[in-house]
Amino acid sequence: MPETAVSPLRSIVKRIIGALLALLATVLIVYLDRDGYRDANGDGLSFLDCLYYSTVSLSTTGYGDIAPATETARLVNVLVITPLRVLFLIVLVGTTLEVLTERSRQAFKIQKWRSKVEDHVVVVGFGTKGRSAVNTLLGDESLPPNHIVVVDTDQQALDAASALGLVTVHGSATRSDVLRVAGVQRARAVVVAPNRDDTAVLVTLTAREIAPNSHIVASVREAENVHLLKQSGANQVVVSSETAGRLLGMATSTPLVVDMVEDLLTPESGLAIAERPVEPGEVGGSPRHLSDIVLGVVRDGELYRVDAPQADAIEHGDRLLYVKKVTFADKIER
Repeated sequence: MPETAVSPLRSIVKRIIGALLALLATVLIVYLDRDGYRDANGDGLSFLDCLYYSTVSLSTTGYGDIAPATETARLVNVLVITPLRVLFLIVLVGTTLEVLTERSRQAFKIQKWRSKVEDHVVVVGFGTKGRSAVNTLLGDESLPPNHIVVVDTDQQALDAASALGLVTVHGSATRSDVLRVAGVQRARAVVVAPNRDDTAVLVTLTAREIAPNSHIVASVREAENVHLLKQSGANQVVVSSETAGRLLGMATSTPLVVDMVEDLLTPESGLAIAERPVEPGEVGGSPRHLSDIVLGVVRDGELYRVDAPQADAIEHGDRLLYVKKVTFADKIER
C-alpha cells in the first residue's frame, strides 16, 4: 500500500547505535566507580568486568556475581543505570515490536483493500506508456489513486507510482499469483504496457485466464504482433511505433494537424475527446445537429462514426463521443 517509507537499514542502524551508546555510557559509569562494586571473586573489577556487568545489567539478566556495595554506587545505579537499562530495552524490544506491528498493519491494510476493491484498473508496466496511461486515468475519469494498481519488477518505478498514491505490486505480471495479488480477477480493466512485445503477449494470456470479463488493452511496438495480442485475449491493441510514425509523417507536411491531434490526446489543456450518455431531449435527433461536436455514437458496445447510417438518429441508451473543451475549472477540479 502506498506510503512514505524510511529505509529499514537506516532505522536498524540508528537503533543499534543508540543501544551501543547506552551500553558504553553504562560501562564508563561503572568503571569510574568500580571501587564501589563487590565482585564474587574479591579481586576488584577490571574493564572487562565492568563491560560484563553493564551487559548483564542492561539486559536484565543479573547473575548477582557483581553488585553495587557502597551507597554511592547504588545511588548511581538507581538514578543513572536504571534509566539506561530502560532505554536499552526500549531500543531493542521497540525495534522488534515496530517490525511486527508494521508487518501486521501492512497485512491488515492489504487484506482490507483486497476485500473491498473492485472495478479498479491494473496497469502492467510503469514506463513511459504506463505513466501516460495512469495520468489519463487520473485526469479523465476521476479514478481514485487507490483504485489503480501498478505491477512492475522495477522498484524505482514502483516507488514513483507509490508517490502518486497508487497501489503497487512488485513482481512479474506473467505470473498468475502476482496478478491475483493485484486483484485482476475483479478489475474493470487491465492496461498491458511492458517494454517487450513477447512479455505483453504472456501478460495478456495470463490476465485473460484469470479475468475473463475484464477489458484488456495492450500496447505493442510492432504491428505484426497485433494478431497475437488479440488471440491472447486483448480487447484493444495500440501499436505505439506505427502511431508515432504516422504523426511524424504528418508533421512533415501538415504540422498543424499534428498539433490538433496532440491537443485532443492531452486532456490537461485545450480540447479533449470525451464520452457522455445521451440526454433525454436528444433522443430521436441527429448527432450532427447537437451543440457538441460529436465524432461517433456507441450503441450496444459498437462504435459508429457520425457519418454512418446507424448514427442518423440517437436512441435510448446510446453514448456519444464528442470533442470537449477543457476549462480552467476542470483543471482545478482534477
